[in-house]
Amino acid sequence: MRHRPALPARRLWLQTSALWGAGLAGLAAGCSTAKPAAAPTPAAASAAPPAAVNTDPRTPPLTLPEPANPALPSLLLIGDSTVRNGRDDGQRLGPVGQWGWGHVLARYLDATRLNTVNRAIGGLSSRTYRTGGHWARTKAFIKAGDVVLIQFGHNDSGPINDTQRARGTLRGTGPEQETIDNQLTGQRETVLTYGAYLRGYIEEIRALGARPVLCTPIPRKRRDEQGRTERGTAAHAGWATAVARETGVPLIDLDTLVSERYDALGPVVVDMLFPRTTPEERVHPNWAGSALNAQLVLQALRAQQLLPEAAFLPPPAAAPADNNTPAAAPLNPRLPTLFLVGDSTVRSAGQNGHWGWGERLAPWLDAQQIQLANHAIGGRSTRTFLREGRWARVRAQFKPGDVVLIQFGHNDVARVGDPAGKQRGSLPGTGPERQAETLPDGTVEPVQSFGAYLTRYVREALDAGVVPVVLSPIPHKDRWQEGRDFPEHAAWGREVAEREGALFVDLTMRVTARYQQIGAAAVEGLFSDARTHTNDAGAKLNAECVAEILRGLPQALLAPAIKASAG
Repeated sequence: MRHRPALPARRLWLQTSALWGAGLAGLAAGCSTAKPAAAPTPAAASAAPPAAVNTDPRTPPLTLPEPANPALPSLLLIGDSTVRNGRDDGQRLGPVGQWGWGHVLARYLDATRLNTVNRAIGGLSSRTYRTGGHWARTKAFIKAGDVVLIQFGHNDSGPINDTQRARGTLRGTGPEQETIDNQLTGQRETVLTYGAYLRGYIEEIRALGARPVLCTPIPRKRRDEQGRTERGTAAHAGWATAVARETGVPLIDLDTLVSERYDALGPVVVDMLFPRTTPEERVHPNWAGSALNAQLVLQALRAQQLLPEAAFLPPPAAAPADNNTPAAAPLNPRLPTLFLVGDSTVRSAGQNGHWGWGERLAPWLDAQQIQLANHAIGGRSTRTFLREGRWARVRAQFKPGDVVLIQFGHNDVARVGDPAGKQRGSLPGTGPERQAETLPDGTVEPVQSFGAYLTRYVREALDAGVVPVVLSPIPHKDRWQEGRDFPEHAAWGREVAEREGALFVDLTMRVTARYQQIGAAAVEGLFSDARTHTNDAGAKLNAECVAEILRGLPQALLAPAIKASAG
């Protein structure tokens, strides 16, 4: 597993959070009375207006990250909610909530060599980040050799003076300015152009011996008449590009890079990169969308050599060659993929009359909205699916906007070290414990806990911009009437999902509830063996339960792709 930075925010993904970008937005700016003034220089833009004190009483206290190790160089980020959203915890919705790309970017950088410090704030503009005092506080952490990424624009187009947010900037990059009596703060303020504020940040960063890097704003989910993503070259993206050219600072043109990726992926996939809210969300990506944006930032940082190579974490190991597994059908890159990984209760191929629910899920899916890739295989556990390179082969096909369902447990219960366990059991729990077991070929495998294997799957899916959904195992035929089956594995799966930011669904109890509805006699006819494997009818019933689960995922993640009935 790759070395990972310690990210306390991972533990916050499913904790309480209120979307308070709107509250922060009410910091300054609006248009009132225009007054002539001298043309501002970059130095003047950097110095005016002074605002170490936040004068908006409605703005809650802010807790922003600081460099974890002041002895290391830092990559600092300033911007709006598309860089750091709200309290940076996905609004308690995990990967389907709103996220900024700065949060995901930290996952790809080595925290032992570089501090990644995301100081962006939702709802702010290039102007109000300064007038609210946030820039003054961020400057205190900038030192020689640091790199500062700047991405503003989404909130700069608002009114420059009103009683709600007052955050807009004047259009363009020129010397124009307007003096107002700010209706929100009650203070007189001289408002500059967007470009002047950017030049001010650049000048001050350079004065501190650090390196400024401009990012154009990520595009909105908005398409022109030809179906192409609308670019911002005529507004803030174009103006940021002009300032970068004028000042000689590096530019990461996210407006172009992201737009090109959106157009290549197509509208069905792009819709999966945003929360499915009402009204439709067009600005703030979910985890998958922010992962896509972060990957593009990462590529630009590397290509332009803006960070030392040692700061980048290595990619995960590639899958070992496997000449015995038939090549899977190529996936359509313009459709999101629903990946399935698991054991024979998910995929049995009809052997001995056994069928898994994954083999009967396709009739519930709208093939115009999503494609199914069932990589489950009989006899595997979390441990052996990884050891045999199967997970790596699935991971190699991931793209942002995909979803992976993970259901293991039936084979993880085998005793480690017992030859009868076929070297597939995992250790109980979710901790870091390891136990050596010698394989038939003589190699020694350090066996990990069930939760440790799940953690790896979840983290690597999230790194790829894929939403992981952990499912507890389907129940045995002889256990569903005795309370609940798989209590430990369900608890461990839930713990990992909540800690790491995945979604968790108790499939065990969902299927149990259906068994209770139809009764013991009917359940008896759903199995093809004594207690574990379902027949075709059982697989169809379980697939229906899974379809109901998918339709009910938060933020209607897959709802448009799930039919109301099979067929």
